[in-house]
Amino acid sequence: MLIITIVILLLYLLLIGSFAYGFDKVKTTPLEDVKAKIDFSMIIPFRNEAEALPDLLASILELNYPKHKFEILFIDDDSEDDSVKLIRSKLSKSKIDFSILHNEHHSNSPKKDAITKAISQSKYDWMVTTDADCKLPKYWLDSFDDFIQKNDIKFIVAPVTYHTTTSFLKRFQLLDFLSLQGVSIGAFGINKPILCNGANLAYTKTLFFELEGFDGNSNISSGDDIFLLQKAIQKYPNKIQYLKSESAIVKTIPQHDFKNLVSQRVRWAGKTSSYNSLFGKLTGIVVFVMNGFLVCSPLLYLANFISIKTLLYTFIIKFCIDFLLLFKTVRFFNQESYLASFFFSSFLYPIFSVYVVFISVFKGYKWKDRTYRK
Repeated sequence: MLIITIVILLLYLLLIGSFAYGFDKVKTTPLEDVKAKIDFSMIIPFRNEAEALPDLLASILELNYPKHKFEILFIDDDSEDDSVKLIRSKLSKSKIDFSILHNEHHSNSPKKDAITKAISQSKYDWMVTTDADCKLPKYWLDSFDDFIQKNDIKFIVAPVTYHTTTSFLKRFQLLDFLSLQGVSIGAFGINKPILCNGANLAYTKTLFFELEGFDGNSNISSGDDIFLLQKAIQKYPNKIQYLKSESAIVKTIPQHDFKNLVSQRVRWAGKTSSYNSLFGKLTGIVVFVMNGFLVCSPLLYLANFISIKTLLYTFIIKFCIDFLLLFKTVRFFNQESYLASFFFSSFLYPIFSVYVVFISVFKGYKWKDRTYRK
């Protein structure tokens, strides 16, 4: 059993260590004052987001980018609240070019349907996607414009984090989410991109149609971001980059309670079996096995398969390598103060992650007042 423990630990160390190394290989991109050149079509699907929309709309009104160089396509997915009314009341008096489309369902993924419809009706070639529960930084579009002008690219992945983390549950989510952001950045640094987030993504319309959009994964309710990334990597591996810029950080909100948190994470986990990336699947397996081992280790100790010393060393080593990657990540996002919750979270995370994986295998989930089944 000791040999198995060492093998699992070494694989985990190698994996997370490579992400920590790759994190520094992705250079931070400073925003420079250049003349705006790129025209953007901003895509924002929404469903019953009246509570979150005021923050998004306020941040849109504060965008620094020239108003005549972008449009916003909101896609209403059968909202039953005042979302549509709110958007019109906030933006109708501004000079922003916006439209509200009604979603048409053609697949098992309403969000993919919404994005596809918006792209088909967009005016410009560069699409920028975000979510209705986000806050956009003032120089968001400026950051994309500057990056596109300086690089020959077709697909851009950009940073996302949480705000309003006022409870331990929300701080736990933040640290979990930032660990995924660290993996996303680190994977780009070792030329093995595996993660992205649709709350902050940009790609060309030309590329979207060349990749035939979401064909091939429209039966999966989530994954409008990662599956498109994987298709882009297969076609243009050298035309995809990560925009590591503080000026491009989009902020979203964590889930309000544990039930919604589990539903969200089950939704995320449910698509991993359909990944095309072997490295992505390997990453998921190694992380799951490491966490599964820690969850089972008290029983293994009681059954005399491992010693308490082995258990303690394993946890300490995992804690240290996790902390290294997370420290780099929180420093980039300027959220170092939340590291105070990491020690207690590190005990809970293996249990939580294993629980989510098992739930995702055997059960569906509820999201945006809709039920999705396995």
